[in-house]
Amino acid sequence: KIPAGFEMLVNNFSAGIIGALLALLAYTGVEPVVLALNNILKSGVESIVAAGLLPLASIFIEPGKILFLNNAINHGILSPIGVQQAKEVGKSIFFLLEPNPGPGLGILLAYWVFSKGMIKQSAPGAIIIHFLGGIHEIYFPYVLMNPLLILAVIAGGASGVLTFVTFHAGLVATPSPGSIFALMAMTPKGGYLGVLAGVLVSTVVSFLVASVFVKRASAKMDDEELTDAQERVKELKGTPVKTTVKKNVRKVVFACDAGMGSSAMGATALRNRLKKAGFSLEVVNCAIEDIPADAEIVVTHEKLAGRAKQAAPQAEHILVRDFIENQVMEILLDHLEPAATEPVEQADDSNDENPILRKKNIKLGLAGTDKYEAIRQAGRLLQQGGYVKEDYIEAMIQRENDLSTYIGKGIAIPHGVGKAKEEIIQSGMVVLQYPEGVPFGDEMAYLVIGIAGAGNEHLSILANIATAIEEEEDNITEILRTTGDVNLIYDLFTLKNE
Repeated sequence: KIPAGFEMLVNNFSAGIIGALLALLAYTGVEPVVLALNNILKSGVESIVAAGLLPLASIFIEPGKILFLNNAINHGILSPIGVQQAKEVGKSIFFLLEPNPGPGLGILLAYWVFSKGMIKQSAPGAIIIHFLGGIHEIYFPYVLMNPLLILAVIAGGASGVLTFVTFHAGLVATPSPGSIFALMAMTPKGGYLGVLAGVLVSTVVSFLVASVFVKRASAKMDDEELTDAQERVKELKGTPVKTTVKKNVRKVVFACDAGMGSSAMGATALRNRLKKAGFSLEVVNCAIEDIPADAEIVVTHEKLAGRAKQAAPQAEHILVRDFIENQVMEILLDHLEPAATEPVEQADDSNDENPILRKKNIKLGLAGTDKYEAIRQAGRLLQQGGYVKEDYIEAMIQRENDLSTYIGKGIAIPHGVGKAKEEIIQSGMVVLQYPEGVPFGDEMAYLVIGIAGAGNEHLSILANIATAIEEEEDNITEILRTTGDVNLIYDLFTLKNE
């Protein structure tokens, strides 16, 4: 333990000592390895050049760019060779291999022509940023949406290199960034035709190959895939995804596919935390298609981001992987005003006269099984209770396939997709306890709560569940997993919390 008052001294000296040791380790251990790998790659490139097979270098260069190895390839391998060649002959083709914007331009043009929706609308802006601005990473998500497009960038890159070789094209130095303007600035006098021809050919070939795959996949693609791909690019690059919200937020909406389960519990959990922290604002839940026009903040699952942003473009969006255990409170905390003297009125979700959850529909001590059988058991119990029709059971399976209904802390709340509401006779819930657990992906659910929500009658029970599982100090999750008392669960879930 660091003595009080000496923290800065110890931390600063520790940082310096550790930094020096790491530098020595890198110099003696890492540098030889990196140099050896660079020499191997350099020898490989030189062998390809000697054999007249330089276009084949695109097989390694283009996929490497997608994986953010472009700087290592360009500045670690190609540029040193190019500098040496430029000293001898005044220019080098190696300066053109990685910065060529043609392959990426062809990909973006194919999406602009053949895709639909937000993907199509985003392509023109990406083209400007990529081709004129030289930021090549803008097209990486479009390739990650359909990995077969790697073949298109390889074909475009190889054809471009072949054209450069044919015209004896080259640059005098590395263009940075890889903009067409930078390429022209680094082109020696009299060499513009070869450089432009290579860029044009690589664009056309990449476009033709990509158009085949984009047309084939356009019917299945949705806007969520682009959002997911952009997030994967940020992960590959190591860029943290930051979420900021505006000041003076007054209304937060939790939105999910059907608006009857996970979003309701997420809204209740946040509402309780805000109330304890002394803040007062409206927190509601709904289906994505029903997001109100006055929503300022929309919280939704990251896999539903595309639909949510399309439904509520005016709102700021916070994407989560779990509606219960997330950082929404922390994100909002610095952007909220203290509670006013007149708190925002909340909708009354309760309707205690409706028999939403009956004691006979609480089943304890069930044997462990897989999640699909557990969901079917919950669905059959809902059907037997007169809450749903038989087809609702398969709608619950479909919802699980679309997006996991596991919400954290050992609880899953399977329910049907939004369009299955016509299969609901009346709102109802069933509770199935599996002491040994049911695997939901990487998580284990001990309580499976089947939900059929025709209106808002079930929301009061979900509010009680959310409130209960927030009380970690009471070890409520373990109690729910092991209890043999139906009345305990019934009272906990149905008695209105004060």
